[in-house]
Amino acid sequence: MDYARFVRLRRPVWDTFERRLAASRRSLRGQGYDDLEEMALRYRQVLHDHALAASRFPGTSAAGRLRALALEGTRRLTGRESRGGVLHFFLHTFPRAFQRQLGATGIALALFLLTTVWGLALAVARPDLGLTILGPQAVQGLEEGHLWTESLVTTVPPAWSSSLIATNNLSVALSAWSGGVLAGIVPLYVILLNGLMLGSIFGVTLQYSMAGELLKFILAHGLLEMTLVLVSAAAGLEIGRSIVVATDRPRGLVVRDAARGALVVLLGCLPWFPVLAVVETLVSPSAQLPFVLKATVGLALESLFLALALRPLAAEANP
Repeated sequence: MDYARFVRLRRPVWDTFERRLAASRRSLRGQGYDDLEEMALRYRQVLHDHALAASRFPGTSAAGRLRALALEGTRRLTGRESRGGVLHFFLHTFPRAFQRQLGATGIALALFLLTTVWGLALAVARPDLGLTILGPQAVQGLEEGHLWTESLVTTVPPAWSSSLIATNNLSVALSAWSGGVLAGIVPLYVILLNGLMLGSIFGVTLQYSMAGELLKFILAHGLLEMTLVLVSAAAGLEIGRSIVVATDRPRGLVVRDAARGALVVLLGCLPWFPVLAVVETLVSPSAQLPFVLKATVGLALESLFLALALRPLAAEANP
């Protein structure tokens, strides 16, 4: 049997089993005997097809889908259900979803770095770009040896400033994530724009010998902040990919699974934004705090997030 015929003949069985799993939600306790017997039959058929696909068609989308269905069916039918709770979410559910989208995150990071370098080169080549990006008041401050960020500790109460920063960063992440439904165009735009702006701003401050001061300001919060934005945008790209790229599975199911995983990633990122807002308000602009302390805070936050997101998981929990 060739691959195309195998998929054409067996896909209705896979679709039926997947729909039954989705309908059963987290528990099979409410299912009747006939329903359970039917699901068990479909489960055995999926296991058979999984073994066949793994031996004859390894690396295909059908083999990957059958592997995921077999693992999910095993968890449901043997009672090994996922435990709920916030702790389980951050220790298991979020890392699993994050690691599944590592490819999209890598693409987002590469595009961001590319546009950052481009923005830096553009700002160096066009000195007048500073007026367009920052405005005349900020540029005048740079000429006098002051960053526009100093206003965070001189004109705005810390509590109010933290709220504004958190709201702004959350809106960027939400836009990048939700914009994935437009075939990934919005998250792509967010990635490119943020990279271009960061590179351009550094290029402008470099002309006034203030790039070091800007680095001191963003080091405590900027590393994790951009990581969260890129991860949220990568989740949006995953939704866009599920809409555009054709697979053997029904598109509705593909989009549903991609949206579910992307939502998990977003929810895992959101709690970090208020923490970063406080750091950006109280730590980053403080002239009394040494550079080493700010660098330590920034690296510690980034390391903590990555350690959580990339923590090793049991092989059977990460298909």
